[in-house]
Amino acid sequence: MIVYLRLLKESFSFALNALRSNKLRTLLSLLGVTIGIFSIIAVLAAVDSLDRKITKDLSSLDKNTIYLMRFPFGPTDIPRWKREQFPDVKYDEYTYLKNSLSNTEQVGYQFFVRPESLKFESNVVSDVNVVPVSYEFIDIQGLDFEKGRFYNESESNSGTAVIVLGYEIAKSLFGESESLGKNIRLYGQRFTVIGVLKKQGAGLFGDSDDTSVYLPVNFLRKMYGDNNDAMTPVIILKPKKGIDMDAYKAEVSQKLRASRGLKAGEIDNFFVNVFSGVTDFIDGILGQMNFVGWIISGFSLLVGGFGIANIMFVSVKERTNLIGIQKSLGAKNRFILFQFLFEAIILSVFGGVIGLFLVWIISVILTNALDFEFVLGMGNILLGTGLAALIGLISGILPAITASKLDPVEAIRTGM
Repeated sequence: MIVYLRLLKESFSFALNALRSNKLRTLLSLLGVTIGIFSIIAVLAAVDSLDRKITKDLSSLDKNTIYLMRFPFGPTDIPRWKREQFPDVKYDEYTYLKNSLSNTEQVGYQFFVRPESLKFESNVVSDVNVVPVSYEFIDIQGLDFEKGRFYNESESNSGTAVIVLGYEIAKSLFGESESLGKNIRLYGQRFTVIGVLKKQGAGLFGDSDDTSVYLPVNFLRKMYGDNNDAMTPVIILKPKKGIDMDAYKAEVSQKLRASRGLKAGEIDNFFVNVFSGVTDFIDGILGQMNFVGWIISGFSLLVGGFGIANIMFVSVKERTNLIGIQKSLGAKNRFILFQFLFEAIILSVFGGVIGLFLVWIISVILTNALDFEFVLGMGNILLGTGLAALIGLISGILPAITASKLDPVEAIRTGM
């Protein structure tokens, strides 16, 4: 064991000597490993960071949440011209489903509307994400409050002019002053601020609760009615945990078909969009990013492997005389083999560490420059180091075998 520890130490010394003696040649040869490890770990770290962000953003939303509306979330076999004839879901259908569906925790009603501008005295905030929704939304998605509250059932049903502000909206309108109880203008009407949400950070698709406001959906229904082209209604269903989702979707479809008087053989004129379909789609994109990253990085690692092999063959040639002396003094073949193999691994790990260091530097810069936490996890660090060692092992095996099989007499004579 002590012999192999000394061997590892000597190999480390030889690797350092190779770096010192032939700096340019060695660094150019290690560049492939550095770029390969950098590419792979950068992609994996980016995907992991995105995955963490997605998990955080969607943690409050059940993957089985259903969005019932006239539009699909994904591809469909129904032609566009036919989909455009589908009616919007109605408030009456929301109340009907709420009272008739089994295995349901909450049912909410929401409008998708255009961004608007909010005004408080001389302060104006533009491009605000307005979310008109019924009171159940707080239990469906969950919101964290900095101060204040969400509107209750009475305020929701009566369409009271109350509003909940995202963190950035409140900060832009009121600065450091108190916001609760103040009146702001939206849709030409005055709303009383009853709550401010906690800071969330950038959202998955660029949107965020920080730049959103929530108000009772019935307020807009009183102003514009239920047939306004600028508003797309949706019924949100949160089923109970652990139920059979296929059976639940079938029940939802059957209830709404019955409510709309659809006959047997007629297609559904609505879409039961399960939120898990969106998350599965996102997971698929992340998986493809990983796959492409591995392919691109694989070419760099291949080049890096040839570079390490080149260094080791040159090293064997330069130290032929020394190998002959070692063998003549009793060094066994496996001792010579391990000596060069360890040296190749150490050189490759050097390149890998440089690549990891570059990823870490970039992750720090991006985290500070963007409102996004770029994380280089310990798992990716270990993976990068392991990959570099593997490349060194594969690249160094042939030169090491060549060195170990040299005849001591011929090696000494060649070296002289």
